[in-house]
This record gives sequence, C-alpha cells and structure tokens, in this order.
Amino acid sequence: MAYLLLFLSAFGAATLLPLSSEVAVIAMLGGGYSAKTIWLVATVGNTLGSVANYLLGRYFLHFQHKPWFPFKPASISRAQQWFNKYGQWSLLFAWAPVVGDALTLIAGMMRTRFLVFVVLVFIGKGLRYFIIIGAYQQIW
Repeated sequence: MAYLLLFLSAFGAATLLPLSSEVAVIAMLGGGYSAKTIWLVATVGNTLGSVANYLLGRYFLHFQHKPWFPFKPASISRAQQWFNKYGQWSLLFAWAPVVGDALTLIAGMMRTRFLVFVVLVFIGKGLRYFIIIGAYQQIW
C-alpha cells in the first residue's frame, strides 16, 4: 500500500497539480523501505505523470480557438520558440519545480518524439530521486 501511495504521489507531483513527492520518499526511507524500490516506483510514477502532461500538450492546441482556452497565441509562440532554442535536451530538467511541468506540456505541443521524451524525462527524474535518496542515506 505504501508503494502505491508513493506512486500516486510521484505521479501527481509531475502533473500540473501542486503536489510534492519528496516527503513520501523521505518518509518511506525513514520507515525502512527498500531504497531501490522507492527509486523505481517514484521514478516511474513521476515519469508517467509527465507523460500525462505530454498527452495534454499534444492535444491541447486543438482547443486554442475556444474562448476558455487559457493561453494567448503570443504565449504559445514564446514557449515554442524557447523549446526550439533549447531543444529536447531540456527535458532532462523536467524534474525542476514549476518549469519542469511546463516543459513536459510544451514537449507535447511541439510533438517531440514520444520515445525520446520518455527516455530523457526518465533519466532526469531518475537522477533527481537518486540524489534525494543518496543525500538522505548520507545524512541519516
């Protein structure tokens, strides 16, 4: 049950929802759960949450002519120019607070190849959890 909650926490934290998975990771480490399993569950959950953002971005532009659409064309254009400038390698930073969620959404809007997206996001998020777990183990 704890791993399922960690997965959901990590998944939600990667979406546009204002959630954080670090507390769950630290709590589980403190509870004696396997660091390797925590890393895997958190990384997969967080990556799949980013996939949800990617899919939203991929189909989001179909609605840009609707009155409820939240972004102005100029904002979309700036985001696309920024992504074109820094490219798909910026997805290694999909773990970063605030910016990371936007990156994954923009990657979907820019129709980044899905396999490239998943691999880069997984690497970035995996390294982040590796550092968090390693820091915890060094301190405690």
